[in-house]
Amino acid sequence: MTTAGPLRRLAGLLRTKRADHVVHGAKTLIAALLTWGVVAPWSPDGRPYLAVATALLMVNASTVYQSVTKAAQNVVARVGGLLLALATARLLGPTAGAVAVIAVIAVLAGPRRTADDRLQIASSAVIALAATATDPMGSLVSPALQTLTGAAVGIAVNALVLPPLYLNESDFAVRDLARSMGTLLQDMGTGLSRRQLASKARNWLHRARSLDKRLTRAEEQVRQATESLRWNTRCVAHTRRKETTFDDTFRVLRGVSIQVRGIARTLADSAHDNHADHHLGQQFLDQYAETLRLAGAAVQAFAEPAPATGSPPHERLRGAIDGTLAWHDTMTDMITRGTLTKPGAWHTYGSLMTDAERLLADLQLVVQVATARVEH
Repeated sequence: MTTAGPLRRLAGLLRTKRADHVVHGAKTLIAALLTWGVVAPWSPDGRPYLAVATALLMVNASTVYQSVTKAAQNVVARVGGLLLALATARLLGPTAGAVAVIAVIAVLAGPRRTADDRLQIASSAVIALAATATDPMGSLVSPALQTLTGAAVGIAVNALVLPPLYLNESDFAVRDLARSMGTLLQDMGTGLSRRQLASKARNWLHRARSLDKRLTRAEEQVRQATESLRWNTRCVAHTRRKETTFDDTFRVLRGVSIQVRGIARTLADSAHDNHADHHLGQQFLDQYAETLRLAGAAVQAFAEPAPATGSPPHERLRGAIDGTLAWHDTMTDMITRGTLTKPGAWHTYGSLMTDAERLLADLQLVVQVATARVEH
């Protein structure tokens, strides 16, 4: 397999990121200037710093959904801090004791609030403490209105000016995960057929364990892509509501990765077992090698985009799975007839066959997902 396709996709992703940085900078500037223009005429001394800071926080949210949820949390936290400042100023005045009371109340605000919320409540209260002593109502109303206005402007700019989507990142991460798993399966199959179990089993296990990093990255990208579709005006304008974020695909590949790791672990344990009668027979390994190669081809077929000509990925995937099922039936028949004469290794045969059966079941789900994607 050549690396031209993945490199082209990576280059396209990098170009998209540069364009996103430009859009992000433009949105930040628009939000800041618009907020200043709206709030400055009625803010104290014509300096709406609180409103601008709130707008920048909202417009810098990674998704429209996050900008709305962050706005709600921000407004509640700041208003809570202002009310706390007003109450403590009335009781204790702008003194060190009032600051201590604010700190204690913020810490004990309750487990349902995050540390950031508690910190924001405390900081808002401390900053507003001095002002509340001279102008209690003004010090409460003006910051609250600035916070609400800044949040509204930030959300509007983030939602209306090219709201972020992360479908390309999700696509790239899931395909990279599938490609890595497919390559490992094929390498294990090739190594077994070349009698390299003892020399390469540890390396296969290390690579299987390192798939966890790609799994974590793909899961985060899929979650962010799914969230970016919520309340996104680009989806409404371009009818992209049903556009895939590879959520179903990722769940299937996560199951495949469990079986890949189990196969690698079993092979490594067998290769370094000191009991000679526990070692796997070469006849079985040759058959199993073909199964792994076909399974690897099946996963990799799904990772590649549809070609301009020829069969689509899900059809090539189904063909590879059919071949894998045939080899699986052959191996099952060999074990049933007692062809594999390594009685001490029966537990290893059973483990490898079980992992292969589960792997095939997961690959069947991959076919269903790929077929559904093409049909819809």
